[in-house]
Amino acid sequence: MKHASLSKYLALSVVAAITALATTGVAKADAPSWCGPKKATLGLLDGYGGNSWRQVTTASGKQTVDLCPSITKYEYADGQGDTLKSISDIKSMAAKGLDALVVFGDAGPAVLPAITSVFKSGKVVVPYRVAVGGKDGQNYSKFVGASFENDGESWGNWIKSVLPKGGNLLFLSGPAGNSQGLDELKGLKKVLGPDYVFVNQEPFAVTNWDPALTQKVLTAEIAKNQKIDAIISDFGPSLVGALPLFAKQGKSIPALATSDGNSLGCFWQDNKDSNPDFKLFTVATGNDNVRLAVEWAVALATGGTPPSEQVFKAPAFEDSVSGKPNAVQCRKDLPGAIYLSSELSADDQAKAVGK
Repeated sequence: MKHASLSKYLALSVVAAITALATTGVAKADAPSWCGPKKATLGLLDGYGGNSWRQVTTASGKQTVDLCPSITKYEYADGQGDTLKSISDIKSMAAKGLDALVVFGDAGPAVLPAITSVFKSGKVVVPYRVAVGGKDGQNYSKFVGASFENDGESWGNWIKSVLPKGGNLLFLSGPAGNSQGLDELKGLKKVLGPDYVFVNQEPFAVTNWDPALTQKVLTAEIAKNQKIDAIISDFGPSLVGALPLFAKQGKSIPALATSDGNSLGCFWQDNKDSNPDFKLFTVATGNDNVRLAVEWAVALATGGTPPSEQVFKAPAFEDSVSGKPNAVQCRKDLPGAIYLSSELSADDQAKAVGK
């Protein structure tokens, strides 16, 4: 009986071992290539997390982290628009012992000394989207930027398709001198010749990406320019409150090349019939830039395979003319402040923005 029991025990042990190995194999097979075998902890830091775009982006980053079982701890910090708090958050997360930091450095070069110090202490640090200065391998592990010039080229090519003979263009961007707007303008000018005239003051009309200021700026531009054939804006949702100004002037809303947002898509669907010139083209607003940054940080911290891409390029999302890659999207049952181009599901975005 003892020998029979031992044989049975050994058999069960072998089965258990095989099952464990098989389970491990499945787990490894299910994990993405950028998720390595080494255990690590990670923090995601925002310079300012208090709007819907950041909330969706933060949820997208967390969803990406969750794909890697090697990440055993995750933390988030919101700098709340305060540069000193953002710097403190970076230092604090490193002091807690977190292995990797993904940083949206809203304050730009002001946070570089803190990032550099943490990197030189042996941590993986991946700033993304907003340039903070410095160099890969010297001040941080990897900078994962966004090709705003690519956005400008995409807008420019679409404008050429709907206005083949040229036209008057109004370009709106954020704060004065912001690098995103300047790069977008480079892309636009790569593909648009002298037949396309920018009616705004160089390099762009300043809106600070603020809806109230956008409305004020657009009012002034409509009054100043008898003819605007197309508007270009790098944050489409901020235009929604301002576009009805054209109707007040007895004019059709012109063609619009911008970034997507649920509020904008629904506005187009509600107003397209009464505005015959209102064609719409959008690129993805870019929430998924964070996914590429997280993948890089996780790969470097866990010994995974780094992504092949180093820069996020926003794909075209909507085109009211061709319907490709998508017709204009609208989810009236969900908040306007979500971005249907995001990989995060629309329902999960609604939860992220608290509605």
